[in-house]
Amino acid sequence: MAIHLYKTSTPSTRNGAVDSQVKSNLRNNLISGQHRCGKGRNARGIITAGHRGGGHKRLYRKIDFRRNEKDISGRIVTIEYDPNRNAYICLIHYGDGEKRYILHPRGAIIGDTIVSGTEVPISMGNALPLSADMPLGTAIHNIEITLGKGGQLARAAGAVAKLIAKEGKSATLRLPSG
Repeated sequence: MAIHLYKTSTPSTRNGAVDSQVKSNLRNNLISGQHRCGKGRNARGIITAGHRGGGHKRLYRKIDFRRNEKDISGRIVTIEYDPNRNAYICLIHYGDGEKRYILHPRGAIIGDTIVSGTEVPISMGNALPLSADMPLGTAIHNIEITLGKGGQLARAAGAVAKLIAKEGKSATLRLPSG
């Protein structure tokens, strides 16, 4: 990815950088209005918790944490900024016409092909179960705790877990928290 660094002409452009591959064209069926409750006010509108609320309005992007499109290849079409998390997201066009957002795997670029399933090759962006033949030391992200529940571990930007050991149906992972 080409990153454009700004020359400092004003204080707002100091240390500024823009990624040229990151786009911002939203799919209407994959976003929803998010109700940001709280804001530190009670029912009468009086501030009860200070320094809460404000900020820019956000739309929620529906992310596919389950990756249950089995053995259907998809192509990364766009890489987008998501204001609700610190990781980028990608728009995937699957072969059957389905479009979904997933968390952007580090190193994946526009045009890459990804697949989910049990017999898929171990490569960047592919989703496969821990029971597959993965070598020890493999870096993985978006890990399900319970089968079918969706990824819950190592979802933040740059967070990876390492596969340390496998024994029977269980696997030992070194999580980002240590």
